Amino acid sequence: AATVALFVVGAVWYMPVFGTLWGKIHDFDKRTKAEQAVMQKSMMPWLIVQFLLGGVTAYFLAFFISLLPEQSVYSVAFWLWLGFNVPTQVSAVVFGGTAPKWMLTKIAIMTSGSLVGLLVAAWAVQIMG
Repeated sequence: AATVALFVVGAVWYMPVFGTLWGKIHDFDKRTKAEQAVMQKSMMPWLIVQFLLGGVTAYFLAFFISLLPEQSVYSVAFWLWLGFNVPTQVSAVVFGGTAPKWMLTKIAIMTSGSLVGLLVAAWAVQIMG
């Protein structure tokens, strides 16, 4: 359930919520419709990889929640996000070739999306508990 929750949050975050802005950040909007269609079709294997990686994240989130039963599931998710996701995502943006004008925006989208995803996954772990 937590894996599905992470995947759904990511899909909503990067398509309807921030899809247009994300496309601008990556110059997707400057490509022809045909180029966009080819790019979208080539994403399926990567979406499968992302789903599987969400399973790894969900497993370890549940693992850490089980190790810290006195802590709120949301607290565990928040501290894991702050300690691991934020530094990794900021480094990926800063050293990943993002145009300087988009760095703060991209960091904000990525880190807030991962926080929402982890909190929703923590909720799923709790209710499935």
